[in-house]
Amino acid sequence: MINNKKVAVVIPCYKVKKHIVKLVQSIDDYVDFIIVVDDCCPENSGAFLRSKITRNNLVIIRNDVNRGVGGAVKVAYIKAIELQVDLIVKIDGDGQMNPDLIPQFLAPLLNNQADYSKGNRFFYIRNLKNMPIIRVFGNSVLSFINKISTGYWDLFDPTNGYTAIKSNVLSRLEIDKIENGYFFESDILFRLNTIRAVVYDIPIEAIYGEEQSGLNIRKIILPFTIFHIRNFLKRVFYNYYLRDMSIASIELPLGLFLFLFGIIYGSYFWYKSLLTQIATPTGTIIISAITILIGIQFILAFLAFDISSNPNKSLRRDLTN
Repeated sequence: MINNKKVAVVIPCYKVKKHIVKLVQSIDDYVDFIIVVDDCCPENSGAFLRSKITRNNLVIIRNDVNRGVGGAVKVAYIKAIELQVDLIVKIDGDGQMNPDLIPQFLAPLLNNQADYSKGNRFFYIRNLKNMPIIRVFGNSVLSFINKISTGYWDLFDPTNGYTAIKSNVLSRLEIDKIENGYFFESDILFRLNTIRAVVYDIPIEAIYGEEQSGLNIRKIILPFTIFHIRNFLKRVFYNYYLRDMSIASIELPLGLFLFLFGIIYGSYFWYKSLLTQIATPTGTIIISAITILIGIQFILAFLAFDISSNPNKSLRRDLTN
C-alpha cells in the first residue's frame, strides 16, 4: 500500500521462465498484489514461479488458451478490480522493465495529475544511440499515427508496455472490447481519450536483453492500419458529433469536401484537356486550386483544434478516489 492506496502489479507471462522469478523477487513489499497471468505458456511459467516463490501477495492465473499479451493483461486487470485495488501497474515479464520505477509511474496518479501513465523510451537522447535506426524510424512513424488516432498529441512511444492506471478509470472502459494482441496499448489509449482521461509520459531507459520481439512488422502493418483508421473515425464521431460540437465539427467535413472537390474537379478537366489537346481555361484551374487550398486550411484548422483539446484535467472530479 502506498499513500493509503492499494497497489497491484500485473505481469503477462509467456516464454519468460528464465526472467520471471528474479523479476517478482525484485518487486517491493509495498505492492499489495502481484498478479501473474501465465498465458498458456509452453514453459509453464506460472507453475514454475509458484514452485520458487511463496509470497502471500502473489496471485497466479493460467489461461487455458493463449490470448495474446493484451488478452493476458485484460485477465489481470479484471482480477485486480475484483481485489478492489486502487492503482494497477503493468510490466512485462521479460525483465526489461525496472520495478524500481513503479513509484514514478504512480506519482502522477496519486497526485491526481493523471489517470494513466506510460513509459517513453525515446525521451532521453542517449537511448537513441543504442537503438537501430529502423527501430527509431518505425517508432516515430507509429507514434505520429497513434497521435492522430488516439488524440494524445503530446505522447510518444505508444506501444510501451510499462503503464499504470487508476482502477476506477479502468472500470469505465469496456475492457472486453480492448484488442487482445499487440495493438492493446494503442487501443487502450484511444478508449481513454473517449472518456477524456489524462495520460502522462514517464521517461525511462531503454533496456534490451536477449529476448526477441514476437511482433512481425509484415503481419501487423495491415491490421494496425485498419485499427488506427477505425479508432480515428470513432474518436472524431464520439468527441465532435455525439458528445459535443464545436467549430472543428464543421471544419473537418467542409475541409474534406472542398479538398476532394478540388482534386476531382481539377483531375476531370486535366484529363479532358489531355484527350482533346485543348488547354484548360485559367478560371477552371483557379477554381480547382483555390478549393484544394481552402480545404487544406480547414483540415489544418481542425488538427490545430484537436491538438489544443488534448485532455488536461484528471477525472477526479467525476470519480471517487
